[in-house]
Amino acid sequence: MIPDTATDLYAVFGNPVAHSMGPLMHNTWFNTCRVNAVYMAFGIDDIRQGMAAMRTLNIKGASITIPFKEKILDYLDGVDPVAGEIGAVNTVVNRNGELWGYNTDCAGAVDPLKQIISLSGKTVYILGAGGAARAVAFGIAREKGRVVIVNRNEKRGNALADHVKGSFVPWEEFTGTHGDIIINTTPLGMVPAIHLSPVKGTALHMDTIVMDIVYNPLDTRLLCDARAAGCKTVDGLSMFIHQGVRQFCLFTGEEPPLELMRNTIIEALVHQ
Repeated sequence: MIPDTATDLYAVFGNPVAHSMGPLMHNTWFNTCRVNAVYMAFGIDDIRQGMAAMRTLNIKGASITIPFKEKILDYLDGVDPVAGEIGAVNTVVNRNGELWGYNTDCAGAVDPLKQIISLSGKTVYILGAGGAARAVAFGIAREKGRVVIVNRNEKRGNALADHVKGSFVPWEEFTGTHGDIIINTTPLGMVPAIHLSPVKGTALHMDTIVMDIVYNPLDTRLLCDARAAGCKTVDGLSMFIHQGVRQFCLFTGEEPPLELMRNTIIEALVHQ
């Protein structure tokens, strides 16, 4: 569909965003669902100015990524109760000039895991304590999993652990022992630092499920090491697409086709 004067504008705000597959995903769905809209990536330094631009330009909806998922709360007119409880927003909808925040990361992380294991009673190590970690931790806690936050900043890590009634382990003390699931929510391993992993290979055990929310590259160093250790793995593309479906519904009121998107994004990643 060729953009015209009636085309609605959607966006992703973050820093960095050059690696984002959001434009590919949402623009493909716009075309498939015959929605007259276009989705663009904006790398910005100030989320306050980003939200001001959203109002001025009448941007209809936006995805919010690193490092703004928590900071953005101060610049919204309203927040969905789930996003408010999590304390992080990854989706903004412009309703006649009022900006409302939502969180689709929570369900996006939990849905792929629930397809392979019951989370109730499982010990889940969550690496990181940022906006994505808050959403993942909330989702795991809601499914009755035991959350353990692993973070370099003890104050921040303890605060998140307390928020979800979990526990905290300092980054340097993390061994992975006794964990059923390990989830990386940090940017370690993301383009361009693809040689990095947040977990030492010796901390990976074959009875552990390992999930990485990084999806570019799809096979992160962590996931490669985990497979070598015999672990079941869940890649970041699974979470990205599941949260994207819920995001698209908030943007347009329509549910997009899920099944073709994974191959579409994988093909794009291969040809980068």
